[in-house]
Amino acid sequence: MSGKNKTFCCKFHFGLCHPKLWPTWIGISVLFLFGLLPAAILQPIACAVSRLVKKLAKKQLRIAKQNLETCFPEKSAEEIDSLLATNIEQFVMTLVAQAELLCCSERTLRRRVKLSGVENIHKARAQGKPIMFILPHVWGVEHAGLRLNLELPMVAMAKAHRNPLFHWFSLKIRSSRGGNVYKREAGIRALLGELKKGNSFFYLPDEDLGTKQSVFAPFFGTMKATLPVVSRLAKAGNAEVLPVKIGYDRKEHCFKLCVMEAYDLSCVECKYTEAEALNKMVEDSIRAYPEQYMWFLKMLKSRPEGFKPVYTKFKKAT
Repeated sequence: MSGKNKTFCCKFHFGLCHPKLWPTWIGISVLFLFGLLPAAILQPIACAVSRLVKKLAKKQLRIAKQNLETCFPEKSAEEIDSLLATNIEQFVMTLVAQAELLCCSERTLRRRVKLSGVENIHKARAQGKPIMFILPHVWGVEHAGLRLNLELPMVAMAKAHRNPLFHWFSLKIRSSRGGNVYKREAGIRALLGELKKGNSFFYLPDEDLGTKQSVFAPFFGTMKATLPVVSRLAKAGNAEVLPVKIGYDRKEHCFKLCVMEAYDLSCVECKYTEAEALNKMVEDSIRAYPEQYMWFLKMLKSRPEGFKPVYTKFKKAT
C-alpha cells in the first residue's frame, strides 16, 4: 500500500444516494435534528431511547456484561446492571451529540469540550515534539480528537464501516478540522511518518489484536493481551506519550477532557513492563468514567493459558 491508498477519501459521491442507503440518510437526519436540541432537553430523550437499545442490542449487551463481570469481580450483580444501564444512556447521548461536530464553530467546540492539562501539550510542543495521546475506546473519543485538533495538528486512523454512508459520515467528522484519516491496514509505518512530520494522533491500546505479538498483562481483575509498541514508536518518532481521559458531565452538559503529564518511558524495561504500563494508563482513563467506556468490544477475546473464555455463545430467543 502506498501513496493516497493509505488514506481514506472523504469526498461525497453519488453512490451514497443509492436507495438502499435511504434509511441511513433518515437516521443521520434524525441525529442532526437531535443535535440542535439543548443538552438539558436531550438528556431525558436519550434515557428513553436507551430502553429501545436494550431491546435491540441484546448480543452487544451480553458481551458488555461479560466484560464488566470479568473486570470487576468485586461488584454485585445489581452494581453491574446499574453500570450497564448508565453506559447505554451515555452511548445514546454521545451518538446524538456527534452530529454537532460537523457544523459547530470553534467557539462552540471549545465550550462543549472543556480542556484541562493543556500545559502538558504546550510543554511537549515547546520542545518540538509531536504527541501520542493514549486513550481507550470511550464514547467521547471523536469529541476528544477534534478538540485537541484545535491545539495541534492531528491525524487519525480508522477501520472501514460496512455501511458506506455511515463510514463517509464518520470520516467527515474526523477530518472536519483537517488532517488525514489513515486506513487501518496502513499500519504503524504510516503513523511513524506522521510523527516525523510533527503531527500527533491518538493511540488506542485496548483492542485485542491476538496473541502473535501481544503480551498478557494485568487489566482490572483479569489479564489482557496488549501490543507493546508505544515506546518504540515514540522513540523512533521523537514523540511524547500523554495519557488522556474524557467523559460527559451530565450536570454541566459538556465533555470534560483532561490531558495528563507525559509518561516516563524510562521505566519500560521489556515488552511485559510496557504492556503493564499501557494497561495501567487505560485503566486510569476508564476508572475516571467507567460508565462511558465501550464495554461491548471483545477486548478480552485472547486468554492466557489456563484462563476460561470470557465470551459465551449468544443464543437468540425463540
